[in-house]
Amino acid sequence: MMKKLKMHSKNFVNENIAKVAELFPNCVTEVANEDSSLSLHNSSLSYAIDFDQLRQELSSHIVEGPQERYHLNWPGKKEALLTANAPIAKTLRPCREESVDFDSTENLFIEGDNLDALKLLQENYLGKVKMIYIDPPYNTGNDFIYADDFAESTGDYLLGSGQKDEEGNRLIANTDSNGRFHSDWLSMMYSRLKLARNLLKDDGVIFISIDDGEQSNLKRMCDEIFGEDNFVATVVWQKRTGPDSRANLRPAHDYVLVFSKEIDNAKGTLNKLPLREKRKNDYKNKDNDPRGPWSSENLTGQTGHATSSQFYKITTPSGKLYAPPEGRCWALAEKTFLELEKDGRIWFGENGSNRPRLKKFLSDSDGMMAWTWWPNDEVGHNQEGTKEAKELLGAGDTFDNPKPTRLIKRALMLATKNDDLILDFFAGSATTAHAVMQLNGEDGGNRKFIMVQLPEECKEKTEAFKAGYKTIAEISKERIRRAGKKIKSESPITTQDLDIGFRVLKVDSSNMADIYYTPDSIKQKQLSLLTDNIKADRSPEDLLFQILLDWGVDLTLPISREIIKVQKAESERIKDEGNSDTPNSSFIPHPSSFQEFEVFFIDNNALAACFEKNGKISENFCKELAKRQPLRVVFRDSGFKDDSAKINVEQIFKLISPHTEVKCI
Repeated sequence: MMKKLKMHSKNFVNENIAKVAELFPNCVTEVANEDSSLSLHNSSLSYAIDFDQLRQELSSHIVEGPQERYHLNWPGKKEALLTANAPIAKTLRPCREESVDFDSTENLFIEGDNLDALKLLQENYLGKVKMIYIDPPYNTGNDFIYADDFAESTGDYLLGSGQKDEEGNRLIANTDSNGRFHSDWLSMMYSRLKLARNLLKDDGVIFISIDDGEQSNLKRMCDEIFGEDNFVATVVWQKRTGPDSRANLRPAHDYVLVFSKEIDNAKGTLNKLPLREKRKNDYKNKDNDPRGPWSSENLTGQTGHATSSQFYKITTPSGKLYAPPEGRCWALAEKTFLELEKDGRIWFGENGSNRPRLKKFLSDSDGMMAWTWWPNDEVGHNQEGTKEAKELLGAGDTFDNPKPTRLIKRALMLATKNDDLILDFFAGSATTAHAVMQLNGEDGGNRKFIMVQLPEECKEKTEAFKAGYKTIAEISKERIRRAGKKIKSESPITTQDLDIGFRVLKVDSSNMADIYYTPDSIKQKQLSLLTDNIKADRSPEDLLFQILLDWGVDLTLPISREIIKVQKAESERIKDEGNSDTPNSSFIPHPSSFQEFEVFFIDNNALAACFEKNGKISENFCKELAKRQPLRVVFRDSGFKDDSAKINVEQIFKLISPHTEVKCI
């Protein structure tokens, strides 16, 4: 029987149980399935972990109870983990009218709750993101955080479509008078970072902006999620140009925490930065070397790992003799030193009698190593970020100190190269998208971005509201549009092929009717109403993107739409034309004897999808489609007359295109 797509996000609980079962099969047991909606089928049993047995497997002594250990804990942590692992019955619906270059762009803008978005992206972008940058709420007592409902059951969470309060708000003010002030913020961040880690490549890196308020807690949380050994650095960013009069000891900095997915894979992947003009000025050409300007470096090193070949005396051109200083050695073996001296790469001073130094030519330089102090004259400051947003959008008061483009661009220059994918799931004013396009325009790269932003309403009396922006997401999208045009207009020759477009996808409830997930709740008398398992207001393109999610296909692959015209079956065309006495051999097709089928093709032939309904799908059409030999094909369940017709279609593909995977929704 033709398989159905699951049409919900990945269930990490089931996946984690399967992984444990591979290592410790004796620790997996069957239990009564109290929440049948969790497994999305009617089975009364499900798998579970025998944690007592697992603890014993992982211990060299008898385990009799919980052991004290060093870890970060807070009220709600277990619920946050449960929420991160629970699947959701949601989808991403395309919005062409708000997109730019929908059919050709490789960038995405996802509008909706970032927890939902991260879950929906798990299969499509697992291990594909090179860099994540986020600027989450700082938890100052005035920030709004996501109001995740950790109290509801996993089954309810699966079917939930909004998790909003009675007034439709998705965010809550996390005031410092709240008894769970830190806990709520930590729970909100924990589930999102846990999902975000899955999306990083093995050599991927995440940058997280934060202030003093939660820096220590965030560091310990990331130590747990990413692993303490995968900590790269804590960058100190000089965010101000002047003192803050609101504090006794006036803060002038924020932090950027940097973690890698796997430190062994990430080693050496951080790029060097271009030399600053001030550093270039240090390169001179005191001896008119034809290789151009150079600077000199110390030629001695510590003796810790020195060999006997590094202890020798050097005679200068003037005849002066030098030995390594006490407690140190030469950085080079004598043979290497003599080769460099012969090549004119050793500097003895203008009079030829100074201690030798190694010449480093500007032409050989591949840049400079970054360090953890990022001054605002190099990467911008808060006022610069606000000014950028205001100049582009005519509104600068909606965001609390948006980050300057130069700050994000510094992170991009360190962590990414030509074709890398960048994710920001707290997009805000979309500075990250702006920085990606800006850097691509400067170095000819083809970096791609995924932005995620909640459609949080703009407050009245703000500049943004007066300028006509209803939500933060609208501001984000408009900034990308305007920034892209600005970058192209400033460098029209070098940015001709620059991708400044983005596909807008909006998080929404599943396209599938509730019967698809909860068949047990439907009574016999309601069955006549369920002629289709898809919601009536959903378009074919809506269904297409849910299939892309379910099948783990890149959401930016090119999409083409084609009308395939095939001749009706003989019985159907005779019925249409009322001409049963006409012999087949002399039959001349009438226009009405043809059927038209709308088919979506993804990335040429990677996937074909047809969503015709009401039993319209015919064998002639399937034969024509099978000739195209797509790798995958999917149909709407109601497109078949009955199970027999569905089986016939499978057999057609097995005969004509045996490699094609056939499924239905």
